[in-house]
Amino acid sequence: MSETKSCKNNLIIFTGPSGVGKGTIVKQLFSEMEKIKFSISCTTREMRPGEKEGVNYFFKSKQEFEEMIAAGEFLEYAEFVGNLYGTPKSFVDDTLASGNDVFLEIEVQGAIQVMKKCPEALTIFLIPPSLEELERRLRNRGTETEEVLQKRLEKAKEEMKYTGQFKYTVVNDDVDIAVRKLKALILGARA
Repeated sequence: MSETKSCKNNLIIFTGPSGVGKGTIVKQLFSEMEKIKFSISCTTREMRPGEKEGVNYFFKSKQEFEEMIAAGEFLEYAEFVGNLYGTPKSFVDDTLASGNDVFLEIEVQGAIQVMKKCPEALTIFLIPPSLEELERRLRNRGTETEEVLQKRLEKAKEEMKYTGQFKYTVVNDDVDIAVRKLKALILGARA
């Protein structure tokens, strides 16, 4: 499968630090837009309560994931807080071929990999109003140990340095406003 297939127009790369509210934004965005499909990534992390195989992620063992890397099956992949995440090329290609936009919600490392391969993609970095607010959101989620939470906060500080490499930055201080901005960017890219 060629990388150029995966790099067609209407590839939307959406990223931001852990806890910034990407999932909330995406859920509302997808309830309001048509002709857009969420790219399902592979991961080696454990399934969280409420998640489903093939809906939230394709959950893989580390060995399965490494075999997919060796076979060149990813558009991008990255390690994040001890787990591997990757975007399967075939899923992206099939979705674009069906006439839909592909929405990649991926970690910053992976987003940068895809941006290098696909410079025409619509790239959006979601940021929190402040690092203090980001910490509050992560704590309220209650899904990580204190050690993992601190790693995520340190990683967020590093990731925020990359905002200038993205075509657009959206502040998530109000979900409705952030969703409206994303819709406008996507509709503009379609035009």
